[in-house]
Amino acid sequence: MSSIDVWSQITTDRMARQPWMETLLRWTGRDGQFDVPTVETTLAAMDAADVKVSLLSAWHGPTGSLISNEEVASHIEAAPERFRGLATVDLNKPMEAVRIIRQWVDGEAFVGVRVVPWLWGLPPNDRRYYPVYAACIDAGVPFCTQIGHTGPLMRSETGRPIPYLEDVMLEFPELKVVGGHVGFPWIDELVSLAVKFPNFYVDTSAYALHRLPPDFVSFMKGVGRDRVMFGTNWPMLSPAQCLASLDALDLPEKGRHAFLSGTAEKVFGL
Repeated sequence: MSSIDVWSQITTDRMARQPWMETLLRWTGRDGQFDVPTVETTLAAMDAADVKVSLLSAWHGPTGSLISNEEVASHIEAAPERFRGLATVDLNKPMEAVRIIRQWVDGEAFVGVRVVPWLWGLPPNDRRYYPVYAACIDAGVPFCTQIGHTGPLMRSETGRPIPYLEDVMLEFPELKVVGGHVGFPWIDELVSLAVKFPNFYVDTSAYALHRLPPDFVSFMKGVGRDRVMFGTNWPMLSPAQCLASLDALDLPEKGRHAFLSGTAEKVFGL
């Protein structure tokens, strides 16, 4: 059964040189060495695990662009049947952010917007996000973000689901929100949001499936059976690494399809 990877990126050299990348490299056993991926190596990794589509993230932080929307667009152009994009914005320029979303996010090549809160040191209920949420609703696309603790040596508080994402979803009930990276250690808060808000979803990026917290697996099989999507955080983890223990989850056939591709197709309009 083929899958959709909802969190990946073709990392640039300037992103790889960021000081906060060092912890991620250590976690993945690379000892400070990082081979910047290409379209070709990304497609090969996808083919090895039967990933039919990957959503490539652009990244922008307070110091500037790390992976630009233009770079993501060029990767999509190289393999339009295999890649879709998640645009990003500069939170310090709210009207420019709105215009960028209107320019790039067409629901076809670019199917959502991603902002990583720990990179900005700003939780999702900060006023600087609010024009972005309104633009996502107008475009009919999800807002994708990170929840849970941070791999880099940055504060994790911005990834706490309650109250930060709860505030957002109360004030923007039309907004679809996708929380990436599982949400550990706040799994109870994640479950609470999923029960409370029908437009809240989560992905398993940055986790090989055998490392998923037991409470999260219970969530996947219960109230979260149509809320959880597969993700990798490529190139930090490959699709094959992430999916190696899929059978051990013992998901029912319908739940397996929803996790691997069905929910992503619905949420991102693929």
